[in-house]
Amino acid sequence: MEQIEVLIKDGQPMLLTFATNVVLAIIIFFIGRMVSGWLRGLVEKMMKARGMEATLIGFVGNLVYYAALTFTIIITLAQLGIETTSFAAVIAAAGLAIGLALQGSLSNFAAGVLIVGFRPFSKGDFVEAGGVSGAVESIQIFSTVLKTPDNKVIVVPNAQVMGGAITNYSREAKRRVDLVIGVSYGADLAQAKSIAEKVMSEHPLVINEDGFTLGVAALADSSVNLAIRCWVNTPDYWTVFFDLNEQIKKAYDEAGVEIPFPQMDLNMKQAS
Repeated sequence: MEQIEVLIKDGQPMLLTFATNVVLAIIIFFIGRMVSGWLRGLVEKMMKARGMEATLIGFVGNLVYYAALTFTIIITLAQLGIETTSFAAVIAAAGLAIGLALQGSLSNFAAGVLIVGFRPFSKGDFVEAGGVSGAVESIQIFSTVLKTPDNKVIVVPNAQVMGGAITNYSREAKRRVDLVIGVSYGADLAQAKSIAEKVMSEHPLVINEDGFTLGVAALADSSVNLAIRCWVNTPDYWTVFFDLNEQIKKAYDEAGVEIPFPQMDLNMKQAS
């Protein structure tokens, strides 16, 4: 009986210390979880303020939350007296292995962050990127989804998008329509340019205030090629492009300005 009392008396400090550590560990864990949630909310709020994609916001927010929670768990275990050095080493080794295995995906993720951060294009823009062209349907964590004019959906890895030149056809409010139309060498160039200018000035979607460009672009084998240029609002580009080609052709036909077929002159000599 006396031995039991001695054991209880001697064990009370140990039990008190252990209980104190458990209570502190629980407090640390709950406070750490609250801080992790607060950090996630802060990061998501900052990313929303920059207008970043919802998918990327959620992914980065969860990444921050679980990284902070992992750090909290390590501190909690250390408070309980558990050796955490080996535990941290295992986590680091696992992270390295996962990083090496997913380095392609991680490069796509990093490129996705750059796309959303620097915003070379936004949803709805018509772009040429990664070797393909189309309207941007969505910017995802690892890829960008484009839809072509003939309604095909193309999924392009973000690393491929950021690895080359990006042409954004929708960024500016206005675009220049460039036409090259050939007339015969016998045509009156002043008349041909005057007709083209009249057609452009009468088109309702052409911005007349920005002026026109009409000039000889090349003296080709079969024709004199005229450069005909005007400015339009970006959404009207293709409508004006097709209209001007058709209307200038009809106007030239009515005025007798010839648009020649490819031709070649042959000079034959008779041997003496």
